This record gives sequence, C-alpha cells and structure tokens, in this order.
Amino acid sequence: MRLIVNGEHAEVTARDLAALVGEMDYGHTHLAIAVNYHVVPRARWAETALKAGDQIEIITPRQGG
Repeated sequence: MRLIVNGEHAEVTARDLAALVGEMDYGHTHLAIAVNYHVVPRARWAETALKAGDQIEIITPRQGG
C-alpha cells in the first residue's frame, strides 16, 4: 500500500499503525503519530487501520539546544 510518511511516498505492507511502526523500524523509540492530521494515542495504534494515500507524520523527540 502506498502512504505518505513524513512527507515522502512509501510503499508498505502494514495494514495498521502498530504494524507500520514496526515495519519502519521505529519500535524502540518514543513517538507521537498523526494520521491525516489527527494525533493517534499509542493505545489505539493497533486498531487504527491504514488506507492507501493516508498521510502519516511520525515525530520523535530530539535533544539539542
């Protein structure tokens, strides 16, 4: 399925948000995720189905100053 992840087109096999996190190798980090501009709580990732064309923003904290 083709999605837009962080502004770039991506071809993925994941069918839900939890699977996408694993497929894109984000499983070990703290994240905030929005699907089509709506933040999805971590508790709902497994039940959040993805559709072709969805826009996903995955935000990770960064240290700096």
